[in-house]
Amino acid sequence: MSVFALVDCNNFYASCEKLFAPRLKNRPVVVLSNNDGCVVARSAEVKALGIPMGVPWFKIKDDARRHGIVAMSSNYALYADMSNRVVEVLSAFSPNIEVYSIDESFLELSGFGNLPGGLAVYGAEMRQRIADWLGLAVCVGIAPTKTLAKLANHCAKKNLAGADGVCDFTPLHPDDLTQLFDRIDVGEVWGIGRKINARLAAMGINTVRQLRDADAETLRSRFSVVVERTVRELRGLSCIDLQEVTPDKQQIISSRSFGQLIHDRVDLEEAVASYMAKAAEKLRAQDSLAGAVQVYIRTNIFKPETPQYQRAVTVPLPDATADTRVLTAWALRVLRRIYRTGYGYHKAGVMLADIAPRLSQQYSLFNAGAPRADALMRVVDGINQRYGRGLPQLAAEGIEQDWRMRRGNLSPGYTTDWRGLPKVKAQ
Repeated sequence: MSVFALVDCNNFYASCEKLFAPRLKNRPVVVLSNNDGCVVARSAEVKALGIPMGVPWFKIKDDARRHGIVAMSSNYALYADMSNRVVEVLSAFSPNIEVYSIDESFLELSGFGNLPGGLAVYGAEMRQRIADWLGLAVCVGIAPTKTLAKLANHCAKKNLAGADGVCDFTPLHPDDLTQLFDRIDVGEVWGIGRKINARLAAMGINTVRQLRDADAETLRSRFSVVVERTVRELRGLSCIDLQEVTPDKQQIISSRSFGQLIHDRVDLEEAVASYMAKAAEKLRAQDSLAGAVQVYIRTNIFKPETPQYQRAVTVPLPDATADTRVLTAWALRVLRRIYRTGYGYHKAGVMLADIAPRLSQQYSLFNAGAPRADALMRVVDGINQRYGRGLPQLAAEGIEQDWRMRRGNLSPGYTTDWRGLPKVKAQ
């Protein structure tokens, strides 16, 4: 029988911020989106105050002052590094692991059921080791299918069925599971979004038990094969395999909103060049080449009283490439074509398309310099990985970069930058 565990970090972004800042212990903390706009993560203390996810920061500043809420800017480099460390710890518990998201991983635990104390004790060991080695809290859900493991993780977080951080469905009697599923809203099921939830409610399906016991063929005809598969997974039939190898991206997008409106084309060019550098680095990381480049720019759609303009253009490349210099040159050519004066631009972005594995591409007879360009890009990536991104960069990316997004409360790179290492001083 298949057995899966879902390990989910609690309040991950906020927990990473608290981890290296003792002053934030037991304080309510929120993490804000790009340009410090909206709440994208909340600590347990903030959740207890009833602050909703996604609320604009300016709307809750009065509440923040009253309750002492600390707002932090998104530090994605820190979160990604801590996520990698969690996965490294988990890899010692199972040879088969799927990194589902930055704060969630599935583990295959088939064959581990005979361990002393059972799978619940094994899950508790995972939880304790991550707490001891990394200082982060996680919850563990264990079940015969990935959908049920997600649901078990929900129970572990909400302390349902006597779970305290770890919930194992595998030893539970079917009647006990039925009673538990009667108490859980169908919206908690993995893959049941808001729109599907509303349509299920119209059919009288409001709980997990009602969804599990519904006719799978009928749901497939009214919804999709995905919902049918969800029903079968709730019945204990494993239909979703572990994806240990992340498939290569077919499109790579890099975009940001600006910290202030941009009117000058030179500033736009710096932003587009910077975004292309990031996209090209991701392209090379999966050992691929891009055959087309898209650039788009737009004004602030949330201020309809100001002049509006947006445009996106995609151009095919004469030769597929991962050379930042070539990709940037084409992106800037597109930008100059679509740029219009008289507008305040709020956002720009680039997209790499027609992506294919590098080894499947044949170099053009008229592109003899491609192998040397590949070698140069490998050197650039090696320097960036070792010493921090942005040391070697194109002059087109600019120096001052006044257009960069606002991150007024950015924490140091505690684990990714030597300058961000915490300092300990004797009193």
